[in-house]
Amino acid sequence: MIRRALISVSDKQGVVELAKALADKGVEILSTGGTAAALASAGIPVKQVSEHTGAPEILDGRVKTLHPRIHGGLLGRDTGPHQQEMAANGITPIDLVVVNLYPFEATIAKSTTTLEDAIENIDIGGPSMLRSAAKNHERVTVVVEPSDYPIILAALRSGADLTAGQRFALARKAFAHTAAYDSAIAAYLSSIDDAAAETRAQVPPRRDLPDVLSLQWRRLYELRYGENPHQGAAFYADARSPLSRTQSQRPTIATAEVLGGKQLSYNNILDLDAALGLCLEFTAPAAIVVKHNNPCGVATDADIATAYKRAREADATSAFGGIVAVNREVDAPLANLLVETFLECVVAPGYSAAARDILASKKNLRLVAASGDWRAPTGEVAWSVRTIAGGALVQSVDHGMVDLGSAKLATTRGPTDAERADLAFAWRVAKHVKSNAIVFAKGGVTVAIGAGQMSRVDSVRICERKAGDALKGAVVASDAFFPFRDGVDVLAAAGAVAVVQPGGSVRDEEVVGAANEHGLAMLFTGMRHFRH
Repeated sequence: MIRRALISVSDKQGVVELAKALADKGVEILSTGGTAAALASAGIPVKQVSEHTGAPEILDGRVKTLHPRIHGGLLGRDTGPHQQEMAANGITPIDLVVVNLYPFEATIAKSTTTLEDAIENIDIGGPSMLRSAAKNHERVTVVVEPSDYPIILAALRSGADLTAGQRFALARKAFAHTAAYDSAIAAYLSSIDDAAAETRAQVPPRRDLPDVLSLQWRRLYELRYGENPHQGAAFYADARSPLSRTQSQRPTIATAEVLGGKQLSYNNILDLDAALGLCLEFTAPAAIVVKHNNPCGVATDADIATAYKRAREADATSAFGGIVAVNREVDAPLANLLVETFLECVVAPGYSAAARDILASKKNLRLVAASGDWRAPTGEVAWSVRTIAGGALVQSVDHGMVDLGSAKLATTRGPTDAERADLAFAWRVAKHVKSNAIVFAKGGVTVAIGAGQMSRVDSVRICERKAGDALKGAVVASDAFFPFRDGVDVLAAAGAVAVVQPGGSVRDEEVVGAANEHGLAMLFTGMRHFRH
């Protein structure tokens, strides 16, 4: 039974409604600061913690709840000795703690935050209360997320106590909450040089990669299996990244809604992420077909259905069983095309009612709706983490993209306007192809893609085998420089007319000479897009 609750929250969403329901049931409410003011202004009876403890807030509010009458009230168990000792010391039980912490991460995200500001936004009393309450979850209920308030409200309405299982689940969340909070503090402080301690009133310079990197992942659901049936797997979201929260403006697979079909598999999720990432590169209507984490067909067109048809036909064999991403709502004409081929998944901003009716005929087709701003992210701090045996590699996500209007012309002949447009298109695609990547494109559609080969020449050969004479008149994007002229020789023989590549090889002069011999236009971007 909840007789006394302590409420102190930074996120005040829903707290007035919760407190009113508690007060209506005769629960005594303890609070501090802004939370107490918000409850009092709503007409809810509230008792200041300082009145409850008989001790004033001191040290500019740094010490408010660090008192035996608070922590004794939280940690005392329903045993004879504990109850007797509590009574002897004037300690009354606290049965419910509703606390979320100072917004430390929001504070340090501001460009004007000094070290002093950051330090003052490190919550001490809040984590202490959460840990005390969570440790004693046998008796005490602890809540850190407004989304869990309905659990308390339902218990109040029914007159029943929360079950032991419910209190245990809430305690787990509390410990995860404090762990993430401490991780954020450790990461921030370890991103700052020791010299910053001498200038606490200034905004400290920060390293992009801190000395201590703590990650917290929240399990969304278990998967049937991993890459292969004998491997266990689950899908997790980054609990601390704004990209994993529903209010994020960027669409992600972690926040997308699966509207129909079977549960997503491990490989589905990887391919959906690859397809979505490439689709975000385009503002014009675009369609992507992905197979085994590589695009096999990409196209743009004024009409989204036509874009998909062109992307599918770029490599119709590989498109069978593929993953499709489109950056426009799926309408009836597009849906009619999608059902013509066996596909695993489709990801789009949304689906019209007519399209849903048509796609319903494919019972196992997973329809994924990813809401948000379907544009390539710019200036966003995001990290890629890949584990190896005994460690992990962390890097910033590759959001780089060179405007080919400013790319260096390396050859005697420059590209025509049409060739330059296709080079820009192919360059965006190559960024999302496994190295060594070669992309042939013509007229806003990929003609052939060579991916994941140990030799760049072999990637060209794969394109030749796939597309043959269709390569004639196409442009080529290479994700990294050509180490020898042989790569240029083979793509010229295949029919290419223009090439975009990073440049930077010790044999650039030889490579450019080969391009001039074949009459090719060649642009240097100065930016590489390896994708291992």
